[in-house]
Amino acid sequence: MSGESARPSAPDGSGAGSDWTPMSVYTLAVVTVIYALSFLDRSILSIVLPLIKKELHISDTMLGLITGFAFVLLYSGLGVPIARFADRGNRRNILALGCAAWSLMTVLTGAVTNVVQLALTRFLMGAAEAAGIAPTTALLSDRFGPKGRPLALSIMTSGSGLAALLMLPAAGFIAQHYGWRSAYFVAGAFGMGMATLLFLTVPEPVRQDKASKAEAPSFATVWTWLRTRRSFGLMCAAGAFLAVTTYATITWTPTFLMRVHGLTPGEAASAYGPIRGLSSIIGVIGGGALAGWAARRDPRWLLLLPAIGAAISVPAELLFLLSDNLPLALSGLALASLAGAMHFGPSYAAMAAIVPPSMRATTAAIFLFCVNMVGQIVGPLAIGWLNDRWAGLYGDEAVRYSMILATFCVAIAAVLMVLASLRLREDLDAAKTFAPQEGPTP
Repeated sequence: MSGESARPSAPDGSGAGSDWTPMSVYTLAVVTVIYALSFLDRSILSIVLPLIKKELHISDTMLGLITGFAFVLLYSGLGVPIARFADRGNRRNILALGCAAWSLMTVLTGAVTNVVQLALTRFLMGAAEAAGIAPTTALLSDRFGPKGRPLALSIMTSGSGLAALLMLPAAGFIAQHYGWRSAYFVAGAFGMGMATLLFLTVPEPVRQDKASKAEAPSFATVWTWLRTRRSFGLMCAAGAFLAVTTYATITWTPTFLMRVHGLTPGEAASAYGPIRGLSSIIGVIGGGALAGWAARRDPRWLLLLPAIGAAISVPAELLFLLSDNLPLALSGLALASLAGAMHFGPSYAAMAAIVPPSMRATTAAIFLFCVNMVGQIVGPLAIGWLNDRWAGLYGDEAVRYSMILATFCVAIAAVLMVLASLRLREDLDAAKTFAPQEGPTP
């Protein structure tokens, strides 16, 4: 189905006429599973790190470099140009092609025989996943209006929780019983199937701003607009600090459970995945629903609620890292995952609201570039480097103290989100009065 949806948005561009129709719900379900697969494909490495380390003889520092830097270089670098295509072209097709490409790289990761091949597949996987979040955010923003958008985007981003809850334990089981390569083969094949399903069954929605593809603002126009939106800069900074902790914990928590608490890869995946997954789903969807309700009264809650969640997650994460009692530690992990996940949907909804519809994909890509270039590079690499430096002093427990340092980035992010909320209302008002410039778009 390559045509546009037959049901248009409301005349005022609110999208009210398309909220929660069968096709909107189906579209949301498909892209949520695809988002979950993108999270799974990049996260399998965290489950099988000890197995790859043993087979390929790689240091923690090199594993951190491959996990973060190799993935994020093209993931962030290609995000903006791909988003430019999404703001002008067919978002569904871009997402389907990207999903097929990153799934192929997942399959090829299972066939690597040395560190260079592992870095290359990770590098190309990041390039393909650049076609994920920005087109999806723009597509759903045209499927759902302002009232339904925070919840819809929260459900989509809860795909990471779905992956942790169901897919990571399955990958851990496969890796432990059939080898780490088999986990990559199965995940990649599933992703190719979902890319095909998306292309064949999900139509491209009508654009809410009714602008032609050629009338999409130039990158210079988008960048100029965002530079004057003070809330956006603060959101980017907050997202970067959050990402340092998020990607550090996603990468190294299974290793932490294996080294500090003595779990096997399968046990670590079965403990970490469901706890983080279920907590994240509750946090993301609950946070999105609560923020959407509160934002109808005051839009600043789109950022204040995530700030509260970030503040709560700091002591919870410390409990997880410092407790030698495994059930108590996992309780801290559950609370940290729930509270820390509350920012996803409301943050994307705030970004979508402070720009005109034709700028949404590009805005999301710029945000992700800023966040991922810091978070995905600094988080995994810093922890890996500290693990190697402190191994002689702390042994296997070095990972515990390395991860504690990353936790404090969340507290900084909470402060930045509060500051961003103070600027949000004026940026929302500015977006309502935006008038595109006349003339050709470069």
